[in-house]
Amino acid sequence: MERGIAVLLVACIGVASAMYGPKSDVVTLTDANFNDKVVGSDDVWMVEFYAPWCGHCKALEPEWDKAATALKGVVKVGAIDCDTHKSLPGQYGVRGFPTIKIFGLNKKSPQDYQGARTAQGIVDEAMKTAKKVVSDRLSGKGGSSGGSSGGGGGGGNGGGKKPGNKADVVELTDANFEELVLNSKEHWLVEFFAPWCGHCQRLAPEWASAATELKGKFNLGALDATEHTVMAGRYGVRGYPTIKYFPNGPKTQSSAEDYNGGRTAADIISWASDKAAESMPAPEVMEIIDESVIKEQCDERPLCVVSVLPDILDTGAEGRNKYLDMLKDIGDQYKKKSWGWVWTAPGFQNALEESLGMGGFGYPAMAVVNSRKGKFSILKGSFSSDGIREHLRAVGVGRGSTEPVRGGWPPKVVKAEPWDGKDGQLPEEEDIDLSDFDMDEDEGKDEL
Repeated sequence: MERGIAVLLVACIGVASAMYGPKSDVVTLTDANFNDKVVGSDDVWMVEFYAPWCGHCKALEPEWDKAATALKGVVKVGAIDCDTHKSLPGQYGVRGFPTIKIFGLNKKSPQDYQGARTAQGIVDEAMKTAKKVVSDRLSGKGGSSGGSSGGGGGGGNGGGKKPGNKADVVELTDANFEELVLNSKEHWLVEFFAPWCGHCQRLAPEWASAATELKGKFNLGALDATEHTVMAGRYGVRGYPTIKYFPNGPKTQSSAEDYNGGRTAADIISWASDKAAESMPAPEVMEIIDESVIKEQCDERPLCVVSVLPDILDTGAEGRNKYLDMLKDIGDQYKKKSWGWVWTAPGFQNALEESLGMGGFGYPAMAVVNSRKGKFSILKGSFSSDGIREHLRAVGVGRGSTEPVRGGWPPKVVKAEPWDGKDGQLPEEEDIDLSDFDMDEDEGKDEL
């Protein structure tokens, strides 16, 4: 990436000038510099609005300062006094102190930070946000910087891709809970709420937005726990809102897990997507036998991992299967990214090998292709589990060296017979009939 990602954590803890001196790693923000530093930048910001008289803000001060020091060089930490700088709290829907908001890739949709009020919690969320921004940029997702962001709290769609539709949230009751949720083989997130609960009311539009975005992939339901007390009691609901996750497949009462994500649509969507990915099977490592494999696994995926394995005569079936099993295990680790995984053997797809510069590295060889950009990054380290993982980690955060595909993408792919899973066999030598060969006659000619 041309610009480094900085996550600025803005702490509203007491009077910044008094609480954070010139030696502090906490940056002071004001009405005058907020737009330039935060809204108009390409960096990621976590902004906490504070009041000097706020006891909770003062209690958070040492943790916030500690986080700033720990994140120095990677994450920026700042503070804004909302008693002095009064235009920003209303602009971002701040109703209490301290309020922490995350300005990610899309500056017009800040999200609420609801993690632990400890240095470790702050650092974890900062790194998580930075990683997500890198991933989004790598996959081509754009952001929106500049201008002012409105709303906050529970309003809007919390960064969800679609406006919420309440009809996409399944209304659950004591009567239908078992049939719809427990007897389902699909994923469910269930909110146990109370109609009078303020937190539940703020969550409602976020929940609807997430339900709309996840429709057909992940079910979101809501149960009024004050009216349908049987299910609320069965799952130990003692506060509102309480969110429970019911995994796909057969379910029992013990199957339910506590939801531990954030309360914005983006948080809910991300959490649900991760859960769905965990249950996905490992991606298949496809042999390149025709153009359709390249189209499906490379052209329709964010990235494609191309391997050229040694000749079957060099490894035998056992050795080749070890390579394929290793690639499948690594693919399982990266399955959330929806990358494609393909392989071939030397000499079967010469144009592909030439286009990815694999000629000088021997076999096995590997290259990671971004077909949309027509670029690739070749593995120069060892073709081992550790070597491949290290290379993919670098590629995943945009640090791997790349170059254009030689000759353009896609290269020519020829039809090939798929490997039959067996050991290779040397070609049989042709028998030569020596019965008519006159040794004496030849010897005589030699003497002449």
